Amino acid sequence: MKTCDLHTHSTFSDGTLTPAALVKLAEQTGLSAVALTDHNTVNGLRAFLDAGAESSVLTVPGCEFSTDYGRTELHIVGLFLPERAWPEIRQYVGQLLTNKLRSNEQLIDNLRAAGYDITYEEADAAAPDAATFNRAHVAGVLVQKGYVKDRHAAFAQILHEDGGLYMPPRRPDALETVAFIKENGGAAVLAHPFLNLDADALTAFLPEAKRRGLDAIETQYSEFDAATSAQAAALAERFGLKQSGGSDFHGSVKPDIALGTGKGSLCVPFAFYEALRDSAG
Repeated sequence: MKTCDLHTHSTFSDGTLTPAALVKLAEQTGLSAVALTDHNTVNGLRAFLDAGAESSVLTVPGCEFSTDYGRTELHIVGLFLPERAWPEIRQYVGQLLTNKLRSNEQLIDNLRAAGYDITYEEADAAAPDAATFNRAHVAGVLVQKGYVKDRHAAFAQILHEDGGLYMPPRRPDALETVAFIKENGGAAVLAHPFLNLDADALTAFLPEAKRRGLDAIETQYSEFDAATSAQAAALAERFGLKQSGGSDFHGSVKPDIALGTGKGSLCVPFAFYEALRDSAG
């Protein structure tokens, strides 16, 4: 059975593999297609597609947009984003990146005031390819300095939104982002439903999102058990949406999540790739 992975990250956001290394690993893993969906950036896509041109693996240019739906953060994945749209995407996420930079600077200030020995330069150095560092990079520094045992603990104990140290940046509207992706020739996918919205909230969100152009929701995801995947697939069928899926692979910073297979049981059919390819454009 041919499989794919339509949700991954590289060093251009908070992953640890370069785009080219990601393509190489996808080939070694036996995937038929892989998408690069770095957070709020398309800057790694040129290297990713160039590596794909030398590989047997089909490469899908994508981006995972951080958005707001009311007071809830939602991630919308754009797939099959044409190169002609990349300048528009950079402009679209530009204000978010500015807001994020300010949020990151405030986080470092708050951490230092709380007694943590960490500098802006250390966090920035942890993200050499990214436009700006994010909480995952800060978490890595906190682990390196011995404040917590791993990144999960850093988020749970120090960096979560309710902890008072991290103030999230203002993000684009989720529905507007869906429409933006469609206007620019991509396929729009709601990433990992149920992580941020329960079934009732999804039932309210999905009809309006579909009217704005939403193509699919992720029904196969590393954190989903069989029951959750079945529930997501039922929602997709109910609202006439296609299905997508991916590991949310980040490399060594999430060692329990493997490319293509997630935590061991993930299997994203190649048919998902084909259906979403036909939705783009």
